[in-house]
Order: sequence, then structure tokens, then C-alpha cells
Amino acid sequence: MRPSKRAPDEMRPVSFERGVARYAEGSCLVKFGNTHVLCAASLEDKPPPWLRGQGRGWVTAEYAMLPRATHTRTRRESSSGKPSGRTQEIQRLIGRSLRAVTHLPALGERQVVVDCDVLQADGGTRTAAISGAWLALHDCFQWMRSRSIIKENPLRDHVAAVSCGVCDAGPVIDLDYGEDLDRQDRRQFRHHRRRRSRRGAVDGGGGGVYRGGSLRHAVAGARRDRQAHRDAEGGDRVSARKIEGRLVIATHNPGKLWELRQLLEPHGVDAVSAGELGVTEPEETETSFAGNALLKARASCAATGLPAFADDSGLCVDALDGAPGVYSARWGGDNRDFAAAIRRVERELAERGATAPFPAHFVCALAVAWPDGHVEEFEGRVDGVLVFPPRGEQGFGYDPIFLPDGLSRTFGEMMSAEKHALPGDGSRALSHRARAFQALARACLV
Repeated sequence: MRPSKRAPDEMRPVSFERGVARYAEGSCLVKFGNTHVLCAASLEDKPPPWLRGQGRGWVTAEYAMLPRATHTRTRRESSSGKPSGRTQEIQRLIGRSLRAVTHLPALGERQVVVDCDVLQADGGTRTAAISGAWLALHDCFQWMRSRSIIKENPLRDHVAAVSCGVCDAGPVIDLDYGEDLDRQDRRQFRHHRRRRSRRGAVDGGGGGVYRGGSLRHAVAGARRDRQAHRDAEGGDRVSARKIEGRLVIATHNPGKLWELRQLLEPHGVDAVSAGELGVTEPEETETSFAGNALLKARASCAATGLPAFADDSGLCVDALDGAPGVYSARWGGDNRDFAAAIRRVERELAERGATAPFPAHFVCALAVAWPDGHVEEFEGRVDGVLVFPPRGEQGFGYDPIFLPDGLSRTFGEMMSAEKHALPGDGSRALSHRARAFQALARACLV
């Protein structure tokens, strides 16, 4: 029996109150039991910089939690200067869910930002946010149509989301906080009206697609596909477009360019760098690795008219609240002095009173953009600890201080061929970049 006395396939009481934010073009207060999320959609009369001149718009989301939305006060993320990795992943999930059902060219060169603020949290905040965000976006589009800003409703489908997991009571749906703490396995599903249930890429894993089945069947399948979920690191998709012909690598970093060319060479891809084509690097303005990778891929694609491939990667240190994260390169200053960046990591750990071991992880997000607007996205991650003083002179960046879990040598002590090798038996590669590339190769390379 569940603590809430609900049946395994019974959701908490769900309600939607629309028009609650006076000044927003669309808004909704969504309640899943004791989880309450305020969603507000705001229209901006210009697209993101990388979309200017392309005749289509964009939909994105931001997510935050009030300090006392939880049992004890949580520090505002704005006071630390950047969103956490969890927040970035949730924002990305909400945005991708909304864009999946939006015909972006119908927006024109405009952007809608949907803010999802958790007022009270009792489990399932991200799924409640997706459900409420869709209604806020719908009402924003209705507002735009009523003022002749757009001619047609850009929404092509409905979308809602719910969590499910395996607890002591067995497979259950719509987990509250207590169940989420005790769960053995968890999934979030975004459900489109046309009988497509997409499993969200959360908890460091990838996803799969369930067709023609109910959420109850998806819950029952959670145990069965747990290992497949762990192995997949490329996000959920029905099918992926193949990379053929010439491909632009959107980077000016010589070390990264060399590593990416090494990975692409066995697949016969004719790769040329953005630097070789005279394409300037766009400013990395996104707050997530995936966002920056996509920004760079789209910029190079728009400048060259060719499919473009980009990555964004960095080091996230637990004791530094995920820093340097997306600012990993910038910690080295204008000259990308990673010796200085490593010294800064060590100094900030000392200033915070952190003691070894120092858990950390590398993340790599890959994006491929085509001239017709199609994109494919992938992600890889490797966990480990930081060691001081630095060890080894191979690789670049923070490699000399990163010791992967289960190994005795840092990335700086490994040759590139070892670090980025793609095992022939299909097992996971060692580095974060190689793991992301594995997912890309399975989906997009012949």
C-alpha cells in the first residue's frame, strides 16, 4: 500500500487555474496534490541571436524553486550566480517538451519564454511544470492571435507529463516526495495526445519511446528497461537523421578539434572546422552545455549552409555547486590558461573548507544542426574525483586533476587513443566526449 493510500495507477488530485498572473501573456497555476507550480509565458518581440534572419521563432523555459518551497529553506540560486545542474536539466526538459508540439515558423521572429516557479514542492515538480507550461503557452498564443500578431495557432498537439517509478509497493505513478526518496527506479513521461509517450532524459540517463501504450504499461516496463536506460546517453528520439557528406566542426579550440576529428575519421566524414572557413565564434550565452552546443552548431550552420557539429563540455565540482560548469574555459581567462584555471579550482575548494575526496564529473553535450532547421542532440558524462597536485601532461583543460571512478590514472596520464577509444563490443567508452559520441554514432553515422 502506498503511503498516500492511492492505487498504483492513481494520480494525486490535479488542477489548473489559468490567468493567474495579471501581466503575463499566458499563465497557469498547476497543482499535483501538494506540488504547486506557477507557469507564466512571456512574449519577446525578437528571436535568440542565433535565429535572427531565419524567419522562425523559439520557445524556451526557465525553472526555479522558491526558498521555502521545500521542508527546509533552500538557498536562492541567483545568490550563487548561476543555476544548478538539476535546474538546467529541468529547464531543458520543459523547453524541449514544448518545442516538440510547436510549429516554430508560425511564430515569426519572436520568442516565448515560459517561467516555471515552484511555490510548493512535494515531488513531481518538473512534470507538473511541463503540464502547466503547455497551458500557459497555449493562452499566450491565443493572446497573440486575438491581437493579430500571428495568423494561426503554432501549437500542433497537446502535451502533459507524469512521473512513475518502482517503490516497495511495486510500479506506481505520480510519485510524491516520500515515494521519490524511497524509489528504486524513476521515469518521467511526456504524453502527446496522438498516443506517443516519451520518457524524459533525466537522472543522467537517456530515454526511449513507447508507442500505442498507456502510462500504466510504461510503468510496468520500468524495471524491464532499466539497464537500457542507463546505457543510452543520447536523449529520446523516434529516429535520427544520418550525417552524410561535408560537416563543419564548430570550434576554434585546437585540442578539441583534434579530438573530434579523431572520433569522426573512422566514419568517413569530411570534416572542416569553423576556423578554417573563417566563421567567427558566437558568444556562449546559454546556461547549459546543451544550450551552448546547439547555439554554436546553429551559428556555423547558418554561416556556411552546411550541416554543423558542435560540442560544449566542462567540469562540474560538487563542492563548488557545479562550478566551473559552462564557464570551465572562461576560468582560464582570455588566454585559456588551464593551469591558472586548475589553481583557481584548488583555491576555491580551500576557501570553502572542502576536504578530499572532491567528487566531480565531466559533461559533454553534442549537437548537429542542418540548414533546414533539423537538430540532433546527445550527452555524455563521466564521474570521478579531483586530485592535487595535477598529474600527467596528456589531453588538455582539467584532465590532469580528474581521476575517473574505478581507475588509478588521471585523464592527463592517458593517451588520447585510450581515453577516447570506442569499444568494439559496444560497452561504454571512457571519456565524456567519447560517450556522447557513441550515442551520436549509433544514431547518426553509417
